Amino acid sequence: MSRFLPLTIRFVNGGTTVVCSIADAKKALAEVWKDKEAPNYLEAVRLVDDAVAGICRPAVAFAAFRKAAAQQGLLRPTDPSAALSMLDQLWSRDP
Repeated sequence: MSRFLPLTIRFVNGGTTVVCSIADAKKALAEVWKDKEAPNYLEAVRLVDDAVAGICRPAVAFAAFRKAAAQQGLLRPTDPSAALSMLDQLWSRDP
């Protein structure tokens, strides 16, 4: 089980990947992005590298990765999990 909720990333070249760990984020940052000179992208690269080196909390690095992907329009919406869908159905039932 991964530490983070999975993010679906769709790269500029049309490829997609699911990122749910710092190792996945590091691989995804090496793929084709819209702007690899953008400040948020560069910050994500630095923080992910720091997390791999053990000098940054993984949650901080993953949040920076998510922010960079969202700002470049690479973050794809995901469907709710089966469990969340069941809870929504239970909640929406009339008493």
